[in-house]
Amino acid sequence: MRATKKFCLFLLLASLLWLAPSQRINAQQPKANGLSNTNLRLGTGAFARSKSPTPAAPESGSLREVIDFRYKGRYQEWKNEFLSTEIGRAQWEMYAHHPRLVLTITIAVSNPNGAGSGKYKWNDSGELIAATIVLGSQIDQGFPSSVYYPVMNALEPFESKQLIGGKVLAATKIAHEFGHVMKMAGTPESLYHLQTQLVPVYNKIFLSNGYNTNDPRLVELARKMGGNPVELWEDREYWGEANAMLFLRDRVAKEKFHCRLFAKIKRAVEEYAKNYEERFTEIAKSQGATYACSWR
Repeated sequence: MRATKKFCLFLLLASLLWLAPSQRINAQQPKANGLSNTNLRLGTGAFARSKSPTPAAPESGSLREVIDFRYKGRYQEWKNEFLSTEIGRAQWEMYAHHPRLVLTITIAVSNPNGAGSGKYKWNDSGELIAATIVLGSQIDQGFPSSVYYPVMNALEPFESKQLIGGKVLAATKIAHEFGHVMKMAGTPESLYHLQTQLVPVYNKIFLSNGYNTNDPRLVELARKMGGNPVELWEDREYWGEANAMLFLRDRVAKEKFHCRLFAKIKRAVEEYAKNYEERFTEIAKSQGATYACSWR
């Protein structure tokens, strides 16, 4: 009974957050959208390394930075930290010169320690042409739970020991949001809108049928959406965390504590995200022997 109530409460929370216009430290679409784990393999697609990228100037090209003057100093520090890695520069370069997609990055005070992505738009050909990342004004503070954020949460003890600074946390949150946008670029507009329409329907039935997830109506709705609201939420968040892990893979490669950090991520993934372990394992193994000490 306690487990059922817990699931019910989380379903409500996930549904509300999933439907929010700009989602908080959010993620992208479920497995049904056709984007497989192979997109995380290094050397291909959006996750490939860049040899000599040059970031675009603010508010130019396809990557537009709309930053209030009050936050420009701290934002530049967070951005520089993100761009200190090869993967960060590669992804920034990709959006700075994207042929179709205009990515806007801005800062808001409503969710100071969090971040979100939204305002997605597609063209008539079904291609994503617009997205917005909203960063909190203090994303260099605040560690989310390890349940859905095993990568960002793993940084907490290393910051408390002053092995890393808040800028690394902020850049990791930026990487998380970049992961959402990349995942959304492979999501059909029809599926995105279908999920937006059906999640409230699923939630209403769930609350009225005694919390029975085996209800044939819910089973059919989950089939159409690619999962129930909790599963959709999980998949979105873990895709964002996968990209955050790519950033940290480069950022801490030469740090003495890299084995300890990745061991902590591994423990959280095994405990809370076992069904999604493959996407994290691929990233950990992409550095070869470097991470053999922490991911076996």
